[in-house]
Amino acid sequence: MLSRRFLLLRSAASFTARSFCTGGVSKQGRAPDMVEVRNRLREIVGASTNWSDHQQAMAERLSLSSMLAKSQSDLPAKRMKDSYLEVHLPLGSEPQLREKYLTFHNTVRFGRILEDLDSLAVLISYSHTYNAALKKSPLSIVTALVDKIDMRQHVIYPDCDIKFTGHVTWVGKTSIEAKMHMSQFLDGAYAPVLDATFVMVARDPENKRAAFVNPLSPEGPEEVKLFQEGEANKTRRVELSTASLLKVAPTNEERTIVHSLFLNTLDTKTVSFRSRLLPPNSVWMEDAKLKGLEICHPQERNIFNRIFGGFLMRKAYELGWANACAFGGCRARLLAVDDILFQKPVEIGSLLLLSSQVCYTQGKYIQVRVHTEVFDPLTRQHNTTNVFHFTFFSDRDVPNVIPKSYGESMLYLDGKRHFSQTAEN
Repeated sequence: MLSRRFLLLRSAASFTARSFCTGGVSKQGRAPDMVEVRNRLREIVGASTNWSDHQQAMAERLSLSSMLAKSQSDLPAKRMKDSYLEVHLPLGSEPQLREKYLTFHNTVRFGRILEDLDSLAVLISYSHTYNAALKKSPLSIVTALVDKIDMRQHVIYPDCDIKFTGHVTWVGKTSIEAKMHMSQFLDGAYAPVLDATFVMVARDPENKRAAFVNPLSPEGPEEVKLFQEGEANKTRRVELSTASLLKVAPTNEERTIVHSLFLNTLDTKTVSFRSRLLPPNSVWMEDAKLKGLEICHPQERNIFNRIFGGFLMRKAYELGWANACAFGGCRARLLAVDDILFQKPVEIGSLLLLSSQVCYTQGKYIQVRVHTEVFDPLTRQHNTTNVFHFTFFSDRDVPNVIPKSYGESMLYLDGKRHFSQTAEN
């Protein structure tokens, strides 16, 4: 359906999928790569590569507000193939690129892959909203949610080329769902590695208010099915938000689980609610944490001069992975990324506190939640920016994680919910 090859347009200023990708080959006769993706994004919004020029560049974007559509009906409908992109990561053919992606286990750093997926999702969204009459896009498109990343291959080789493909699959009034696939060249053919679903939101040039995006017109039964899946994903997210343990009480079954955990930790000799004993092959949840701190420098900024969402995902993943390894006592492998929520942007110069927590385990599986917040040393205030959920697989059975407090019990149940969703898929 979307295997059609796209021709480069003559104008270097255009920023459609067609102008970016010609069947995986760029104007230089090679596959477009992630450097070109990020350079293209800067051109689209008029971002400067110099930090010293960022204020002037952002001030110039204010004049683009008049170009925003007053309603979605004012915008032409787009097709899924209008946003189709294919981007290559030539780890096999360009050895000098490998070191950036290499782990000490001689595999690929998944945190770097998260950064690349985030950049690609933004460019796919801009390809969908392309307007040939405008030199710069008035939209500020940012990542709102990583709905799901499912791993289909758990080893990514550092000396084989990688290919990313993706396109828009669903559109709301101001939001866009982009599905992406990553494959790696093995034994003479590309084999699937992962499938990812990102939800993007469009804002005005100042990134303050929502902005309308082009509607999507599916063509054929396969595209209609993809669009319906996008609608179902939106409904599922609303239902999960409504049933959040931050809003409503646990179900009867979940309350029984929590009480059973509590009873299993009571000291039968003292017959006291305060006397708690750790069961065999178990770890208290309070002892299954790992924390980190990042000073947010301009080097990690995005095209809107805030901290790049891919950088936040990479740091959260690496901390979560380290915690899973420490908890299990051996190397952990990623199984799935689920429900990464971007609540607030992170400004340049922020002190970013990251806290990872093993919140649920089952057999060889480890569910890790990473919470990030910005700390203001002057006001002493903490503001949550992101919440990440990772499911890891260990080489051997891991201890049970046991909550003590009611708050930890809610983390346990939330982790169990996320693990169950991953297991169902």
